[in-house]
Amino acid sequence: MADDPGLADRGRPRSPAHDFESSYAGTPPWDIGRPQPTFAALAQAGTIVGRVLDAGCGTGEHALLAARLGLDTVGIDIAPSAIAKAKQKAAGTGLPVQFVVGDILALPNMAEVVDGFDTVLDSGLFHVFDDDDRALYIRALHAALRPGGRLLLMCFSDREPGTWGPRRVTETELRMSFADGWRIAAITPSTFDIVVDIPDMPSKANAWLLECARV
Repeated sequence: MADDPGLADRGRPRSPAHDFESSYAGTPPWDIGRPQPTFAALAQAGTIVGRVLDAGCGTGEHALLAARLGLDTVGIDIAPSAIAKAKQKAAGTGLPVQFVVGDILALPNMAEVVDGFDTVLDSGLFHVFDDDDRALYIRALHAALRPGGRLLLMCFSDREPGTWGPRRVTETELRMSFADGWRIAAITPSTFDIVVDIPDMPSKANAWLLECARV
């Protein structure tokens, strides 16, 4: 598990160049086989609207959640195995969803994907980036969203004790990261459901939920 990007040393910079593909040889901690409860609640509340991008979609649970609402949805992930599993889940459903292998940082150059999104979902991607890639990622999301489009982002929180897991993110970091070109509606405490086959490991991890809009 030490090489699993979901269980990296605290503070260790992560990047999409890291081999997430190897994580899908088994079941990575974030692949719980259903949408995160926080995103399911957002869908039920009608917060996910319009054309949807699931950034770092993994095996597609949140993209499929949006597609089941009848929304035109694109899921993108750098791991081919994850996208293959997402396509298997979508096969034969007739849902309006497309899954693409790609680097989210190159999103502005991906003409087959970018056509103006109304909602972007990020379940556990923001916290994998080092500082430089974090800035590139935010610019990519800004370019992908239409003016007024909404970003719904859940990341690992500094409220999580211990040193296991990905890089912790503070509320202040979120506010600073999205200070320019964004209007923050809310940053609220949340939790990730996780699957880790290690004795005494928790089944949930502290998170922040960021809701903001492109200006």
